[in-house]
Amino acid sequence: MKRLFDLVMSITAASVLALPVLLVAVAVKWTSAGPALYWSDRVGRHNRIFRMPKFRSMRVDTPAVATHLLQDPKAYLTPIGSFLRKSSLDELPQLWSILVGDMSFVGPRPALFNQDDLIALRTEQGVDALVPGLTGWAQVNGRDELPIPDKVKLDVEYLQRRSFMFDLYIIWLTALKVIRRDGVSH
Repeated sequence: MKRLFDLVMSITAASVLALPVLLVAVAVKWTSAGPALYWSDRVGRHNRIFRMPKFRSMRVDTPAVATHLLQDPKAYLTPIGSFLRKSSLDELPQLWSILVGDMSFVGPRPALFNQDDLIALRTEQGVDALVPGLTGWAQVNGRDELPIPDKVKLDVEYLQRRSFMFDLYIIWLTALKVIRRDGVSH
């Protein structure tokens, strides 16, 4: 049922959001050099690497590390990068990853390929068995501000509590977070 929900919702969302997606793509290209999309190597279910698209909010010369590991993340932002991140518009291309089955709407956020500590803890706790999500329980309980062990505890809680109704609750909380711009790294 979860996969069917993901398919129906990703097709519906892509249809409804086609014009805003096009406008964001044009804005990214117009305001900075490089492609509109950034394809990030991420860790999926059973630690399989997949390529996840995002609208590019950072310059093309930005190191491929988690934002919090950059010396001065703001120095790498494109002119509209901060807006894309605060509004979560940079995440819209991930509808593609949901459509092809690399991601779900709800699950643990996919780790970067080089976040060895996060990957190891998730594997140790069995969280790697889950399909990663556009949003998740950790996202609505702290997002970028959470230390890795706390994220993994919340991922484990999601693993134990997962259900269709819990997913809908997380989607609702995510919508509230996006509207309020809570917990977004700049």
